[in-house]
Amino acid sequence: MKIRLVWVGRTKERFIDEGIKKYLRLIKPFGHVSVVEIKEEKGKDTQRMVETESQRISKLRMPYVLLDEKGKGFSSVEFADFIAGHSPMMTFVIGGAYGVSEGVRDAAESKLALSKMTLTHEMARLFLVEQIYRAFTIMHKRGYHH
Repeated sequence: MKIRLVWVGRTKERFIDEGIKKYLRLIKPFGHVSVVEIKEEKGKDTQRMVETESQRISKLRMPYVLLDEKGKGFSSVEFADFIAGHSPMMTFVIGGAYGVSEGVRDAAESKLALSKMTLTHEMARLFLVEQIYRAFTIMHKRGYHH
């Protein structure tokens, strides 16, 4: 199984970056996960920033699952089934601090909500990677998920 994670900008918070790296290492026995960092746009015009970042995401031209606050929520077991149903390749997209354009939202194959609560885009990265690891342990009947 191959999973591609696409997100805007590098992870700046050290503890989040370390957590992401930890779970990426733990995932290795189950499948290959690659991270694609889209260049983060700087400036004061947030609408222009969202549009520019969204254009960069759209250039990747692949089916993807968008992390979105209005997306479908899953239990961890349901998420494992969702991933298993998308084998052999799956892409997840996390927008930047101000989100993504309606075009990126509309083009998504599906939308996933990690929580009803609002998360920073960096925390969403860590939570997603942990849930992917958890999903693999569920699929392979390992002892991480209780």
